[in-house]
Amino acid sequence: MSLVRNEEPKTFTPEPGMRRQVLANTDQLMLIRHFFDADWVGARHSHPHHQLVYVVSGAIRVDVGGKVFDAHAGDSFIVDGGMEHQASALEASEVLDVFTPTREDYRELLK
Repeated sequence: MSLVRNEEPKTFTPEPGMRRQVLANTDQLMLIRHFFDADWVGARHSHPHHQLVYVVSGAIRVDVGGKVFDAHAGDSFIVDGGMEHQASALEASEVLDVFTPTREDYRELLK
């Protein structure tokens, strides 16, 4: 079992305009909270993990394999593992990501 209380998560700043919190995780699942400043533009990237995204607040623009769409509070989508993607914030936003399997590179941040 993995329990992370609201007051416990460490906050990391992997790039300007983004804050990341590694929340509950196991070997197969990982929950991440991201906070994006308005006008943040993330790096285009891919990873082998499947990623489920839920926009808690705000709005983001997403490019997944050349398909561009806007996702607003309450929207969710999936990025398949290995698919190149990029996100940017249309306004200050909070986003939850679920990865499977867990991202060991993020887990290393907790050590």
